[in-house]
Amino acid sequence: MTKHDAQAASEKGLTRRSLAKLAVGGAALGGSGLAAAPSEAQTAPVLEPTRLENPGETLRPEIVGDFGIVAAGRHYTVSAATRMLLAGGNATDAGVAAVFAASVTEISHFGFGGEAPTILYDAKSGKVSVVNGQGTAPGLARPEVFAEAGIIPGNGPNGGTLPAMLDSMCRALQTHGTMSLHEVMQPAIEFADGFVMYKFLHQVFVSQQKATKKWGDWSYNTYYPGGHVPQTGEYFRQPNLAKTMRAIADADKATFAKTKDRVKAIQAGRDTFYKGDIARRIGAAVEKDGGLMRYEDLAGYQGRIEQPQTTKFYGYDVYKAGFWSQGPTQLMLLNILEAAGIQSMKPGSEIYLHTLAEALKLAFDDRNAYFGDPDFVQVPTEGLLSKAYAAERAKLIGPMASLEHRYGDPYLFDTKVKRKGPTFVPRVLKAKAGPTADTTSIQVVDRHGNLFSCTPSSGWLLGGAYVAGDTGVPLSNRMTVFDLDPSSPNVIAPHKRPRTTLSPAMVLKDGKPYLAIGTPGGDNQDQQICNVLLRVLAFDEPLQAAIEAPRINSNHFHDSFGAKRDAPGQLEIEDRVPKAIRDGLTARGHKLQVLGPFGVSTGIVAAGVVPGTGTLRGGADVRRERYAFGW
Repeated sequence: MTKHDAQAASEKGLTRRSLAKLAVGGAALGGSGLAAAPSEAQTAPVLEPTRLENPGETLRPEIVGDFGIVAAGRHYTVSAATRMLLAGGNATDAGVAAVFAASVTEISHFGFGGEAPTILYDAKSGKVSVVNGQGTAPGLARPEVFAEAGIIPGNGPNGGTLPAMLDSMCRALQTHGTMSLHEVMQPAIEFADGFVMYKFLHQVFVSQQKATKKWGDWSYNTYYPGGHVPQTGEYFRQPNLAKTMRAIADADKATFAKTKDRVKAIQAGRDTFYKGDIARRIGAAVEKDGGLMRYEDLAGYQGRIEQPQTTKFYGYDVYKAGFWSQGPTQLMLLNILEAAGIQSMKPGSEIYLHTLAEALKLAFDDRNAYFGDPDFVQVPTEGLLSKAYAAERAKLIGPMASLEHRYGDPYLFDTKVKRKGPTFVPRVLKAKAGPTADTTSIQVVDRHGNLFSCTPSSGWLLGGAYVAGDTGVPLSNRMTVFDLDPSSPNVIAPHKRPRTTLSPAMVLKDGKPYLAIGTPGGDNQDQQICNVLLRVLAFDEPLQAAIEAPRINSNHFHDSFGAKRDAPGQLEIEDRVPKAIRDGLTARGHKLQVLGPFGVSTGIVAAGVVPGTGTLRGGADVRRERYAFGW
């Protein structure tokens, strides 16, 4: 198995079997001839068969309009956001409603006890803000707790950081929304009362029945009442979760009736979960099952609103979350590619894909060496994001693929942070890796140009969801992202955030809203966003065409989950890339793993504003059956 986690492999199986029936080829793009390459002496590549008659043709249309557009993981999620837009809500109202709905209906990938890092653009102020939606480790979490096992589990009572989704959505709603908490929760509550099971989720239920049973009766009975596997077309109900959500919504409603203060009412709803009886029951259930989380952890948890990290790429301003996430890797990657002259290369050509693959290795190796929760470690932020540092890193890209991990020295380019020790070098853990899973993504733009980008995750079914007692709340799986090595900036510690892979993204052009974009996929998220952003920002390709274009994905670096495995030189590539180009990449030393036509297992969704016209557009991947809707 590649470095992809167990869920990614599982979902690839489902996705590739269905997509194999499409038998779709892509428009072939030849090598650029801009650098010496083993394949350049060969004859011109033979174009592979394609069912797409025009170069710009796509399997799905780009969604356009002027009122609002939502792009997300499932139709239920999109419907919740659409309801808020129709009721007069803005992009944040719609996005928050979508996140709540996803926590009920996309439980293969995300549950109510998970996390939700978010980036917001406010059209009135012109400012971009980050909602730090990654929960922290419990107060009892330390490396020695997991020393005997040699690995931090990805599921179960000790798999979870503190539930952060509700806090982050409340903060987003308080600062950027217009609606009440009970209003935006209403679609999700209705879904918890019952939604019609769809085929993909049914398949996940079938595959995860045994895994879920090992986490006890509350977990098993939540998803398999009476041992029954929910069938496609049946109603699936989550009564305990519905009760928990109603308690939160009712507290909001009651407080607003007394105070007429929307912000205070939202806070009351939020505190009902974190400081009331729900939190006590979660803490008691986890303690009973041998986990580390306690009521005091929940009562003391606070997310926050932060400034984003940013870089300029060919005239566009790209924004990501802080170094507690892998988000800045995207910025470093774009800086390296700009320094390497990616805009002079033909998209999809051999030299283009080679340059992208090598830049991915450099950026993600530095992620592993230097990123960590800034509340606990001094990250050389200035150095890592500097154009000069990127130019030095770009010099390492030669004509052949590197099979080594090459860590840079950003401290030489940082005026604020000085090196205090040797560079951390990750290692593969000897322990057997447990199952880790996946994520969803929600992007919204409204008629005013407000943008919402969120990457909710954890509390998923794959590997077996752990449900905290009678609350109906599946807890996070994010603890496994921490390191156990004390020299790592990402080593586990009480109340510390793991360097999450969750990575929403936002782009402005000339200070105006342009694009909100995101994807599931763990370590692959910023790789796949980059595949698409390059085509949109550097080559002005249509959004849907850029989303559907053939992609690559590197498995070279040490991954974030479980045993931290790496696969030096391994490069996943979709078979729509012409064989001559694949052969050229192999000759350069890349170890290709050729996938199906849409086999890279992520699902990009995006929504934004068209420059000049001010109209709206959105796109959704054919990979993983993403959805977009608007007008």
